[in-house]
Amino acid sequence: MSPAFLRLWGVPIMLAILTAIGLVAALLGDGVWDAVSGVALGLPVLVGIWHSLRKQDR
Repeated sequence: MSPAFLRLWGVPIMLAILTAIGLVAALLGDGVWDAVSGVALGLPVLVGIWHSLRKQDR
């Protein structure tokens, strides 16, 4: 993969994988799976909040 492709799509692909892991973990069971699910589904939300609140350099 080219560096330009990864620079553009690296983070969205990583967030999609984290979301998929979180959804699967939520279906698997209780206990540790709940914690894995919470972290994996919470990180994309935190990234979105951080991205929306940061200052834009223009």
